[in-house]
Amino acid sequence: MKLVYLANRIDGPGGLERVLSIKASLLADRYNYEIDIITLNQDNRDLFYDFSSKINYHNITVQGNNLVYIYKYITELRSIVQKLNPDIIAVCDDGLKGFFVPLILGKPCPMIYERHVSKNVEIKTGSLLGKIIGGLKFSMMNFGGKFYNHFIVLTNGNLNEWRFENIKVIPNPLSFYPEEQSTLNNKKAITVGKQSYQKGYDRLLKSWKEVNKKHPDWSLDIFGTISKDEDFSALAKKLGVNKSVNFYPPVKNIADKYKEASIYVMSSRYEGFGMVLTEAMAYGVPCVSFDCPYGPSDIISQNKNGFLVENGNISELANKIIKLMEDTDLRKSMGKNARKDVEKYLPEKVVSQWDQLFQSLISNA
Repeated sequence: MKLVYLANRIDGPGGLERVLSIKASLLADRYNYEIDIITLNQDNRDLFYDFSSKINYHNITVQGNNLVYIYKYITELRSIVQKLNPDIIAVCDDGLKGFFVPLILGKPCPMIYERHVSKNVEIKTGSLLGKIIGGLKFSMMNFGGKFYNHFIVLTNGNLNEWRFENIKVIPNPLSFYPEEQSTLNNKKAITVGKQSYQKGYDRLLKSWKEVNKKHPDWSLDIFGTISKDEDFSALAKKLGVNKSVNFYPPVKNIADKYKEASIYVMSSRYEGFGMVLTEAMAYGVPCVSFDCPYGPSDIISQNKNGFLVENGNISELANKIIKLMEDTDLRKSMGKNARKDVEKYLPEKVVSQWDQLFQSLISNA
């Protein structure tokens, strides 16, 4: 089967890139799919994650004003797709243009849209103008999404965001499931994700201030693209927690960092899935997370493998972190449950769902 993935850039350290590297590689290596990935304005040939050597790449380079940009993109995309003549096209573009690819291409074959983020990502501000702009975008998304054969979301919560008959849930696969686990004895908490409003590190640092008062011997490691605009290091200093909080850029050996940690904390305002939760749990690390839309409630079983906290309740987030710090037996029992519970996200289990979906589309075409 010839499968084409359409994305923006896949050279970065983000969740979409990691997921695509796992799915596409497994489909190419184990299921013998012929995989092509089309990117946009990707000038970096070195990929952060490892992709199968069997995968082929095509990059569209466009510049100029909006009209020229759109015209060149459409022209190049049509040309590449026509040459490839795929059996199925899967669009992994969370931007607005991704919703209109079936119309741009004239739908030459069955097409699938993969939504990797919550709709909330479009709400940039709570102002009236922001709500109007967001409403217009949602209307355009609701229109374009209907042209896909299947619209795939990552969690059951995401089902509430869309009103499509063609919608289906397929979660993200685990990046790894190691034989070794964390001992959960290190006085270290961890979180992973780029510094942004979405990830809510401002909320995490305020919560950590309460944690630090009781347990100054514990540290918090934050791994992710560092943003000068957010300047969370300045906030940590202002809150007086800078000595116990460490900021690190993305690392390829993130698995080793989970192994060294004893608690994972997620402070996001919204999520697409929360793959970092499953990664930490694969190492037997219990999680404390805001119950944000959407993802954590699909992954965390309350009081079994971690804690879900009311979204935005900073004091309660601190309380649950402290509880895990102070109760070693609870921490280890939750960690054991966490490792067992994430087996359902093993790559072979998730990718087999994709294979079944692709096969059904071809047989019904």
